[in-house]
Amino acid sequence: MEDVLDVYVRPYDPGVPVVCMDEKPYQLRVNARRQRTRLDWAEEVDQLLTCDYPDAKKVVLVMDNLNTHTIGSLYERFEPTKAHKLAARLEIHHTPKHGSWLYIAEIELAAPTRQRLDRRIADLDILNDELAAWQQTTNHDQRQVNWHFTTSDAPNPPPPPIPRTLAATLY
Repeated sequence: MEDVLDVYVRPYDPGVPVVCMDEKPYQLRVNARRQRTRLDWAEEVDQLLTCDYPDAKKVVLVMDNLNTHTIGSLYERFEPTKAHKLAARLEIHHTPKHGSWLYIAEIELAAPTRQRLDRRIADLDILNDELAAWQQTTNHDQRQVNWHFTTSDAPNPPPPPIPRTLAATLY
């Protein structure tokens, strides 16, 4: 737990961005996929490093312990030289099991569900349109996460939230 909390209190560094990734059926950067395999995760990491943050020296990636979230997934998807280059630019931090209360990605990804996606959307194109509209509004408002819980609070963490019944799948 302290590992993730220490990441959250780091000063902002545009050369080393902190990105939280979760496996919802959508993302804040709007790219819904039908599935969430190891190869899908590897492609998302490639997109993150080569398109979203091409100039970053390193990207700090905070995510849960899903079995697809491994460096080995990069080697399954890409040839070894590319996989190694991608892996070398990652600094991975996993949230603890049952630690969703301190997982910024999961907290933030609940927002579009509450605000716009409170129904089943079977068509992927419609889902992506809905997500794009939500993202545009959210980016326009420039809402930010103001994290208060620190490692000094860790001995007495808040109680875990009531379990969600949302299906979780990112990419």
